[in-house]
Amino acid sequence: MSAPATLVWFRNDLRIDDQPALLKGIERGAPVIPVYIWSPDEEGDWAPGGATKSWLHRSLQQLDADLRSRGSRLILRHGPALETLQALIPECGASAVFWNRRYEPLAIARDARIKTALRGLGVHAESCNGSLLHEPWSIQTGTGTPFQVFTPFWRKCLSVAPPAEPANAPPRWPGPFEWPKSLALDKLQLEPRIRWDDGIRSAWTPGAAGAANELNHFLLKGVDNYKDDRDRPDHDGTSRLSPYLHFGEISPRQVWNSVMQSMRERLGPAGEEAAEPYLRQLIWREFAHHLLFHFPQTPSEPLRSAFAAFPWENDSPSIRAWQRGQTGFPYIDAGMRQLWATGWMHNRVRMAVASFLVKDLLVSWEAGARWFWDTLVDADLANNTLGWQWTAGCGADAAPYFRVFNPVVQGTRFDPQGEYVRRWVPELARLPTEAIHEPWRAGRDRLRAAGVELGVNYPHPIVDHAEARLRALDVLARMKRGRQ
Repeated sequence: MSAPATLVWFRNDLRIDDQPALLKGIERGAPVIPVYIWSPDEEGDWAPGGATKSWLHRSLQQLDADLRSRGSRLILRHGPALETLQALIPECGASAVFWNRRYEPLAIARDARIKTALRGLGVHAESCNGSLLHEPWSIQTGTGTPFQVFTPFWRKCLSVAPPAEPANAPPRWPGPFEWPKSLALDKLQLEPRIRWDDGIRSAWTPGAAGAANELNHFLLKGVDNYKDDRDRPDHDGTSRLSPYLHFGEISPRQVWNSVMQSMRERLGPAGEEAAEPYLRQLIWREFAHHLLFHFPQTPSEPLRSAFAAFPWENDSPSIRAWQRGQTGFPYIDAGMRQLWATGWMHNRVRMAVASFLVKDLLVSWEAGARWFWDTLVDADLANNTLGWQWTAGCGADAAPYFRVFNPVVQGTRFDPQGEYVRRWVPELARLPTEAIHEPWRAGRDRLRAAGVELGVNYPHPIVDHAEARLRALDVLARMKRGRQ
């Protein structure tokens, strides 16, 4: 190659527009070579799960198509990141490598090693912020310490400069005279050998175009409806953008600015206040990354160290019943079946199923986090850790452990007509609304008329919730006494 090239190393930033590393590479004016390196062994205990890999296959496919539409392409490699980059640099005649930062502990350490090694070779190595509105170290308390409570974190985020406008890539940019070799996507073996992911494939369209469609759909519904609809799994009330944000197929700046613009156009000056309930969710995502950055032990250890001594029971049959959506509590089972079928679960239901596992069944939050990690298409280490530790009462800004979600009350409150349960637990679909969330109280005649036979085509409840709640509180009390 005649001119020194620029490598742009894609990771969880699988888009072209508002992609800082790509824009930095293009600005150099040299040929740009986009590369994705599949290196799951470097993720330690948190290698991508099955749902993540299913999504990633199609996302990489779409990114390559998007790049080709602009005269470029995606080079795929497999192996340790540093060794792969060190091999690519002389192969491509590259003099610079750009990438967007990640905030998982192992990724931070790996990136530091890579930056040092490449600079030692005389290669310009630079990382950018392409994933967050605010860097985790840039938002601090008045005493310079990390936040551990969300509300003051939210206020501090609002007090700094608002997110910048998204910056789009040009229609075309220079590529190399000769492209380096690339692995075929199938060689990464991301898709399952036995096709269990048909539900995921039918529910989602990975890639930047899919993200844009979901965002446009959300804006057309009206973000001002989010406050009332977000807690209703029987409604189409959420943005469904979490997997696209995780894979970086859309940036938080793109979402933030699109929401603000839409609401101003709809409601004028009042639009900003109406947008706040949704924008708070974007800042919760920031808060999760803030916590992971400052407390890197939390994916495997409780932030509140006292909970390390909690006597979890971790009963295997109970865990399996929970995983399969066979607990006998329709609202819980609906959520777990939605997760298995689509790789996603409504956030309100996530809290209920997590509480059920941790408190009704006394199974460790870590076991729940592992299951979500393998089955969620938006499996994000920061968000997953925050959510499970919040429910277990052992994390930042956590719900107190004695707050135990009642699975029947959660169902009747947030799925009042039973539509969510009927969709995901079809064996109960013919039950009347007043019985849909507690079929064990329906009576023999109602059950027979609905075609339900408890213990045969739908299980009896695997625990008595009232007794389980008292047991959980007793275990908590014993843990506290043990610390004294």
